[in-house]
Amino acid sequence: MRPTILLTGKTGQVGSELLRLLPALGDVVAPDRHELNLRNASSIRQAVREIRPGVMVNAAAYTAVDAAETQKADAHAINADAPAVFTEEAKKIGAMIVHYSTDYVFDGSKREPYEETDSANPINVYGKTKLAGEQAILTSGVPHLIFRTAWIYGTRGRNFLLTILRLATEREELKIVCDQFGAPTWSRDIAEATAKVLAQVVRQNISASPFPEVGGIYHLTAGGKTTWNEFACMILEGAAHIPREVPWFAEATSGRPLIAKRIMPITTAEYPTPAARPAFSVLSNSRLLQAFGIRLADWRTQLRSLFGLECSTPHTILVSNL
Repeated sequence: MRPTILLTGKTGQVGSELLRLLPALGDVVAPDRHELNLRNASSIRQAVREIRPGVMVNAAAYTAVDAAETQKADAHAINADAPAVFTEEAKKIGAMIVHYSTDYVFDGSKREPYEETDSANPINVYGKTKLAGEQAILTSGVPHLIFRTAWIYGTRGRNFLLTILRLATEREELKIVCDQFGAPTWSRDIAEATAKVLAQVVRQNISASPFPEVGGIYHLTAGGKTTWNEFACMILEGAAHIPREVPWFAEATSGRPLIAKRIMPITTAEYPTPAARPAFSVLSNSRLLQAFGIRLADWRTQLRSLFGLECSTPHTILVSNL
């Protein structure tokens, strides 16, 4: 029997991709913000009780990292309180939860990829609220999958890719931080990996009893590592080859030509922000590979694909059939 899937965040970077993929796995119900207000516990409870999903996929989040430093209540309501309410309702109806978290739960002091078992120690409000959301789910006893991802970008919403393209139409020189390391991850690949995992869960009919064997936290990011500076350079390299009339690109640049000629490296200290960022937040994806036989392509491959510089084959690789 096809499960009913409740999807939040359907207009976001990952949510919009999930809205395209999840109907192959179940009957998707994706309320908008007026129908399900994540700042309002009563709204969440009412929606869940009316829909009675077998699977809840929470792709909504408060992601304005700097704004969270002053808008703490909003960030906590969406990133921490809402997941807690979802788990309470999930427990009542026997549903499972799929939730997305972030590399920013780590402080960046490590110099090799973080494992799921490494201690979290967020250094900004955003990371702290996301960690609180994780903990609410982990301690609930509800079947769950928590996917930590990082440096998400895509062709819609607000993200580093679109910001660089806009700035490249306004300035000849861009100054971009070169001492923060991470793995830029395409929202489409995150959604495809999620769908592949859920397909295995649904196919094997994993229920609350054996689910803990594969449930828990998984890191889900592109392969490799880079800096914001190198990422920006690669974005402009890809932009040089994409047709100007491609709709998302034309919208990102407002139809203006790119005039940026130089991308200068600067340090974090030279570019202060309201929220501190971890200097190193590369995640190890080995547990995802071991449990589900899935790994994502290198970040360069993902970016080239977005710009149409690679063949259009899936980049979320299913290594083995589990």
